[in-house]
Amino acid sequence: MHRFFIAPEDCHNTPLHLSPQESKHARSVLRLREGDRVVVLNGAGKELLCQTSEVRSDAVSLEVIQENIVAPLPFEITLYQAVAKGKAMDFIVQKAAELGAYRIVPVLSERSVPDWDEAKAAAKVDKWRGICIESIKQCGSAWLPKLDLPMTPKAALADAGQSDLSLIATLQPDAKHPREQIDAHAAEQGQAPRKLAIWVGPEGDYTPAEINTIRTGAQPITLGPLVLRSETAAIYCLAVLNYELQARP
Repeated sequence: MHRFFIAPEDCHNTPLHLSPQESKHARSVLRLREGDRVVVLNGAGKELLCQTSEVRSDAVSLEVIQENIVAPLPFEITLYQAVAKGKAMDFIVQKAAELGAYRIVPVLSERSVPDWDEAKAAAKVDKWRGICIESIKQCGSAWLPKLDLPMTPKAALADAGQSDLSLIATLQPDAKHPREQIDAHAAEQGQAPRKLAIWVGPEGDYTPAEINTIRTGAQPITLGPLVLRSETAAIYCLAVLNYELQARP
């Protein structure tokens, strides 16, 4: 069944209306007809089973048949990702959404990209939000990750202070397996972390000075002996942390 996205503030209308772009895709590419059933996701925990009541090239109207409330994951993972070059960042954002990241915070490290002005940063975040929307439609998630404007490492470190546990992927010799860090937190706090931050560097990693700064608030984890691309490291971290946290009460 085809999936579409309608923002929460627009899900109170009766009937629901797809955006002009979604409508064109529904009619011209998916060949939807009146009476077809589709699923609408609002990115805030609602999954709506709908039936098309009107299909035009620039407008599709939907009647809600059933509303389902989808509970979020019992934990929140925030990815503090150094902005990767080229299309790598788009790929990271896409996979982070598919892997259930709660929040994505782009980090402007010295080895990632030049400083952006507010307009360019906002345009990038808007583009990444569109990628997230396409990702949740593909994987069927009812929850859209939160996307922040890019931050400096110092600002991101202060932001990550709200997490129960903060981790940084690194090749440094004292880095531990992610499970060890989660176990240590659980032993000390009596439960696994519910809000977890994971830092992933750019190609070439964060600078030594940046690593030292981040490590004042984050515990080092290893991803094994191989040097991974930034996008591979991000996927690795999110997949492993999801696995570890879902296996715990």
